[in-house]
Amino acid sequence: MSPALEVPAGRRTVRINRPDKVLFPGEGITKADLAEYYRTVAPRMLPKLRGRPLMMERHPDGIDGPSFMHKDVPGHFPDWIHRAELPKEDGTVTYVLCDDTATLVYLADQACITPHRWLSRADRPDHPDQLVFDLDPPGDDFTPVREAARALHHLLEELKLPSAVMTTGSRGLHVVVPLDRRAPFDDVRDFARDVADLLAARHPDALTTAPRKQARRGRLYLDVQRNAYGQTAVAPYAVRARPGAPVATPLAWPEVDEPDLDARRWTMKTVPDRLDSDPWQDTLRRGRSLAPARRRLAALTDGDG
Repeated sequence: MSPALEVPAGRRTVRINRPDKVLFPGEGITKADLAEYYRTVAPRMLPKLRGRPLMMERHPDGIDGPSFMHKDVPGHFPDWIHRAELPKEDGTVTYVLCDDTATLVYLADQACITPHRWLSRADRPDHPDQLVFDLDPPGDDFTPVREAARALHHLLEELKLPSAVMTTGSRGLHVVVPLDRRAPFDDVRDFARDVADLLAARHPDALTTAPRKQARRGRLYLDVQRNAYGQTAVAPYAVRARPGAPVATPLAWPEVDEPDLDARRWTMKTVPDRLDSDPWQDTLRRGRSLAPARRRLAALTDGDG
């Protein structure tokens, strides 16, 4: 067994146990490699994580072994990791808050390959500051995803809502809208569903809002179900537990037009080359109210009808 590795992470040093443990057999990526990746992307990733409850996707034996989703903070986590105790239907859950580089590196030591974040912050958990559309394609062809993203971007511009786009590192794209935290989750999800319904009505042969796969008939699914209390979305810059170690990567909107774009285009090895700038920096800076957008959506719906 290899000796533990001490990794400087901000103001702390984090111990990586079994650093040579291979997590991605096809690429030979080890736990130490994962920790170094998260240390490298921390300056870009942490602003998108701070204050948000996380769900940890852990793969103790690598991506080919058993995995599990972990919500409650284990008792052995160090005291310096921030936590948030939040209500659930039959009690409470104590979630990790990833507020610093050391926490991000420590999660890598726990074989948390993929952190998934809430769309709200722990101080107002029922009032999201982001709305997410998940563009879920019916197959491997990514052209329908790019076309759906452009159509959704255009509709959101009609509603005068800014939006950001991200590869998921898995199958599709996420489109994110910044909110001002006034509306509760139920209202946000209803609005997102109405937007998706209008977009699907405009493109009935290509898009659907049908949750059941049998009803989609080869169309791309506009999924808004993540917009709910306690639900999560993959965090920007998170590694996915798939061969090649693809990464959920924030994009600039013009990149959606690139014909070689797909959900797994960027990986642990290539994302660091993108860190000189943040494609989302200006877009997500100020959250918007949904009230004016609701009025514009109602007018568009009446007009299209």
